[in-house]
Amino acid sequence: MGTSQRFPQLITFFALSILIFQTHHSNAFYFHCNPHLPVLGRPIHPTDIDLLQFALNLEYLETEWFLNGALGYGLDNIAPRLAAGGPPPLGAKIAKLDNLTKEIIAEFGYQEVGHLRAIKSTVGGFPRPLIDLRARNFAKIMDNAFGYNLDPPFNPYLNTINYLLASYIIPYVGLVGYVGASPNINGYVSKGLLTGLLAVESGQDAVIRTLLYQKAEEIVPPYKNLTVADFTTHISCLRDRLGACGDKDEGLIVSRNSGAERRTSSNILSADSNSLAYRRTPAEILRIVYGTGDESHPGGFLPKGGGGKLATEMRMFRLNDHLN
Repeated sequence: MGTSQRFPQLITFFALSILIFQTHHSNAFYFHCNPHLPVLGRPIHPTDIDLLQFALNLEYLETEWFLNGALGYGLDNIAPRLAAGGPPPLGAKIAKLDNLTKEIIAEFGYQEVGHLRAIKSTVGGFPRPLIDLRARNFAKIMDNAFGYNLDPPFNPYLNTINYLLASYIIPYVGLVGYVGASPNINGYVSKGLLTGLLAVESGQDAVIRTLLYQKAEEIVPPYKNLTVADFTTHISCLRDRLGACGDKDEGLIVSRNSGAERRTSSNILSADSNSLAYRRTPAEILRIVYGTGDESHPGGFLPKGGGGKLATEMRMFRLNDHLN
């Protein structure tokens, strides 16, 4: 066979070789950069939807708190479609923050917008509920934490340290809620969403607690005898009282017997005796966020109640009790 006759065969051979190499390389790239999907199971189990949608209540709250605190405007300016026509928050405004804290809080706010988008695009959602971010609401929370009325009333927007103390109240509640939901999530896409959300919420809480820990022994003006650590301890105790399901919360400084491996009194990351994160149920979360200790009695940050099936059903129990 002459060269001219073999030439088409050589071309075909090289073309097939390149195709096989590219296919192999492409598959190798896929498996190196993408997770293997489970052999069994489904992407989103029907029972996952209500739990993941419930998280929107905290995500809406955090979005508006961080964005307004850093920028002076919220979701309606950044991504109005995600608010889905829900009412604007009450009393939200810019806080007097130092430049570093403002940059951090703005980043947190933008992250929360992404969380809303991720949840809604995966399992759907509901419009933003009415959120109360008025200074007097935070003042009431602090008064409840200490058991008496602070004088003057606590104002979260007054300065950096007040804003960080107010921020101490919020992300941790979402964190323990995600940990509590994780055993009940069954779909592999749902699990991926939850773990991604939990990782960032944990990071936000850790940053806030670290910033506060640096000033743990400092007096919070104008409250002459109250340190930053005192505030965190009382807030954590309040959340435990409202949650009503045992000790699942700790301030920045604890006794050595309560610290990690009973070897430290620092408590930058709140965790149990094995240094595992605490977990809370949706009912516990609502008791805390409502500030009423009753998941069927709205108030606090969500004066008209949370959105979604779980929060609505819990309110209906109270309505049915009144009717009966």
